[in-house]
Amino acid sequence: MYLETINSPADVKKLSMEQLPVLAEEMRQALLLRASRHGGHFGPNFGMVEATIALHYVFDSPKDKIIFDVSHQSYPHKMLTGRKDAYLYPEHYDDVSGYSNPDESEHDFFTVGHTSTSVSLACGMAKARDLKGECGNVIAVIGDGSLSGGEALEALDFAAELHGNFIIVVNDNDMSIAENHGGLYQNLKLLRETKGQAACNFFRALGLDYVFVGDGNDTSELIGAFRRVKDSLHPVVVHICTLKGKGYAPAEQHKEEWHYCAPFDIETGKPLYEDDSEDYSSVTADYLLKKMKQDKSVVAITSATPAVLGFTADKRAEAGAQFVDVGIAEENAVALASGIAANGGKPVYGVYSTFVQRTFDQISQDLCINNSPATIVTFSGSVYGMNDVTHLGLQDIPMLSNIPNLVYLAPTTKEEYLAMLDWSVEQMDHPVAIKLPGGPMISDGRTVTKDFGQLNRYEVTQQGSRVAVIGLGGFYGLGQRAANLIAERTGVQPTIINPYYITGLDEALLEELKHEHEVVITLEDGILDGGFGEKIARFYGASAVKTLNYGLKKEFLDRYDVDEVLRENQNRSSYCRCGI
Repeated sequence: MYLETINSPADVKKLSMEQLPVLAEEMRQALLLRASRHGGHFGPNFGMVEATIALHYVFDSPKDKIIFDVSHQSYPHKMLTGRKDAYLYPEHYDDVSGYSNPDESEHDFFTVGHTSTSVSLACGMAKARDLKGECGNVIAVIGDGSLSGGEALEALDFAAELHGNFIIVVNDNDMSIAENHGGLYQNLKLLRETKGQAACNFFRALGLDYVFVGDGNDTSELIGAFRRVKDSLHPVVVHICTLKGKGYAPAEQHKEEWHYCAPFDIETGKPLYEDDSEDYSSVTADYLLKKMKQDKSVVAITSATPAVLGFTADKRAEAGAQFVDVGIAEENAVALASGIAANGGKPVYGVYSTFVQRTFDQISQDLCINNSPATIVTFSGSVYGMNDVTHLGLQDIPMLSNIPNLVYLAPTTKEEYLAMLDWSVEQMDHPVAIKLPGGPMISDGRTVTKDFGQLNRYEVTQQGSRVAVIGLGGFYGLGQRAANLIAERTGVQPTIINPYYITGLDEALLEELKHEHEVVITLEDGILDGGFGEKIARFYGASAVKTLNYGLKKEFLDRYDVDEVLRENQNRSSYCRCGI
């Protein structure tokens, strides 16, 4: 087995050209077995095996610097750079992250998990090399889906101004997570069909040299192309055409479903753990499709992640023009939503919380300054959400709740969410965001009649005294449990409050609490600094009411255990003695 002998790229170079395809198949088998047991990004990695082998066969990492975009295709790279054990042996599967990581290896230069970044980062490394009078190749690897991101387009525009070595490897598998969207992809299609010979060439139009590789899964063809551009003294694009999911039939045939996978049975391709229960994605899709049939101005928007809104291929077809995928372009999605709303449409933009941070300028400038009544629904913004350091969703409360004009809502149940969503879609007064709870969806069957247009009105769900517990959104249930514990241990029955609104204070209710309450406790599923609880504490300021704010420490966590993080944050609060 060749893979077992690979401890660094130098070992790859020792293999003959005839041995490299065998190495590729060994790598695919290791990737397949690991993914079937561990899950992870599947299709992108299977398509990049040969290209990764060729890169390390031709270039001299880490002197030559290979920078990967988003890291969805970095598993083969890790296998060839001293981390093969994490793909060969189950006891080592968790030794590496799913993303490039400089803490793991000198062959990784950035921790990257968001898309469209590699060309910018690599431009910077090339510029620094030239300023220092050094030599060496700088290679940016980017997928065709990531090209739609604004940062990638900005970087490609800048790259032509570099006057030294700079190589951009475009991995074109004719897919993003789902299908690609945008005019750029018409030109990529033309280049594939003409084997790179079309006069209309996006990359050449930007002033970049261009090399086409029709079979990006042919090791020898790739090696030939990379040798042509190695040590080049001008920026050049190597456009390689690969097959997403190559080597595993279900992934080749169903590329969208196999972009990422949970553990599965290799023989059938079926997940080992199927869950057909309702979740916030599925109920959102059901609601929007029904709404679309009633009102042609309703439109669902996604930025390359249609599954976040529950819009599988069949539901996208059902929605037709009322479903819009802008590709990996979150900024465009927000501005587009603002424009639709300003002209009488009813847009709903669904996005993972971790990607909301890419849109701060557009939410502030294009949406909220103009007070456009669009709806943003944020998913996985929770300690119970995605837990890779690049995909944390813990920042959205302090980030969004301090933008003027925005109404940011926090439901606790399915019923509250659908009531909020329906109100938001129909109202014409405010830009609205809705923060979905993390963890399993809770449904209590309760009919919600609250008028959310009466802004910043909290609900007292249990009347008590001396202590008030305000549990925001996903932490409302935690607040209930805390109140019960206080009652058991002290005999004091706390007041329990569902605030609904992240962005505003119910000053009348908070003022009323002063009369019979000594302590107010807040709990929020997000970073405590700049968050919801601090607004409550600021309100009580110099009063006799003491506040105890619970949330999460401001830090970058990576692959954390939820229970451990919650335990560690039990004592991280604006602490005050209360005598209860």
